[in-house]
Amino acid sequence: MIVCMLVFGCKTKHQNGNPESISFTPDFTKGPPTLVYKTKKDYNDLVAVWLSDDKSRIVAYPGIKDISTPKGFPLPTSLNDGYLLDNRGINKNAAFLKLTYEKYSKLDSLPTTAEMYEWIKNKEPLITLCDCGSRQAFADIKSQLNALIDAGQLKTVCHVMK
Repeated sequence: MIVCMLVFGCKTKHQNGNPESISFTPDFTKGPPTLVYKTKKDYNDLVAVWLSDDKSRIVAYPGIKDISTPKGFPLPTSLNDGYLLDNRGINKNAAFLKLTYEKYSKLDSLPTTAEMYEWIKNKEPLITLCDCGSRQAFADIKSQLNALIDAGQLKTVCHVMK
């Protein structure tokens, strides 16, 4: 089935009864990654930071000016079954601060990482995280990811990171 999907883009019957073609091949060699994830709660408008593997410290965080784009804040895109498409740069050690993007963007200066660590809402917010290859491999990223989710193939076609 997987070979059929990856090579031939075979038809899959979805929960809603409509067949839809899963017609893309993940490309893990170039371009920005396509990260799809689920969280334990709704953290969609909260700023993400990266923790060390032992979750004892923050190893990466956005600058105040880095969290907004001409289109607004890089909130995740909602997908089917509670999945989210990352638009902000998370990883398997992501944690979310208690600050929204809006509040973070209005800070006068960056706090220390120790201060930010105290603002973490949940050190283990992710249920799952999958890497679906380069965003460049998709013709219509949202519909193609939803087709994978609906077909129950997300964790088969994509690399499960968590």
